[in-house]
Amino acid sequence: MMCTVCGCSEGEQRIEGHDHTHHVHTHEGVAHYGKGPAHAHAPGMSQARMVEVETQILAKNDAYAAANRRWLMAHGVLALNLVSSPGSGKTTLLTRTITDLVGKNVAVIEGDQQTANDAERIRATGAKALQINTGRGCHLDGHMVGHAIDSLAPADDSILFVENVGNLVCPAAFDLGEHHKVAILSVTEGEDKPLKYPDLFAAADLMLLNKVDLLPYLEFDVATCIDNARRVNPTIDVIEVSATTGQGMDRWYAWIESARGAAREAA
Repeated sequence: MMCTVCGCSEGEQRIEGHDHTHHVHTHEGVAHYGKGPAHAHAPGMSQARMVEVETQILAKNDAYAAANRRWLMAHGVLALNLVSSPGSGKTTLLTRTITDLVGKNVAVIEGDQQTANDAERIRATGAKALQINTGRGCHLDGHMVGHAIDSLAPADDSILFVENVGNLVCPAAFDLGEHHKVAILSVTEGEDKPLKYPDLFAAADLMLLNKVDLLPYLEFDVATCIDNARRVNPTIDVIEVSATTGQGMDRWYAWIESARGAAREAA
């Protein structure tokens, strides 16, 4: 089956020791979903059929996401889904966050099409991390994340970061069971990204405007970027940060702590 949201293929994954429709091969801490290069179209499929298939895929995903959400709530785990384009500084920001959150129990699910590079960077901080390689897929889904949660077994009252595949489109459509989507946008990308990719910014509760230490060297209008994000989502929070210098990171940590408090109350 072809995912009509993004064109990634399904049905070729395998989970060792499990009998599921979706299969994944896990080896040396990396869960591999799918094979081959990125692929993004559904040849020979009518628009009506594409809509039908997309609806089925999203409904199936929502069921997995709901199960993830029940587990997270039962264990008091705050889950944050970090979404950005490649090169936004997402992994650098996450490693700094984990390093600064000394004493906090943190686990990380890393999503990429190939390699375990980011998970290795996370593990170097001392945090537990599981890499999911999606193969042709350009996003994580609820099923993948559910199995990652089973493997990682995050501690009660901990924080689970999900670093999604670098993509501003498809991750917006797939609920993982997370408490919040966090959009990360770097100042090197342009002020109009929220208008070009509105679904993500509409779904996100927070936008981290990253790499603000580079502003003196760029033609980037912060006020315009924030205004664009709030044209799409009037209630989105915005924090300007630099994972390199530490600027704004205290505000980001305070936001996380507030979200943890809300998650505890919900649980």
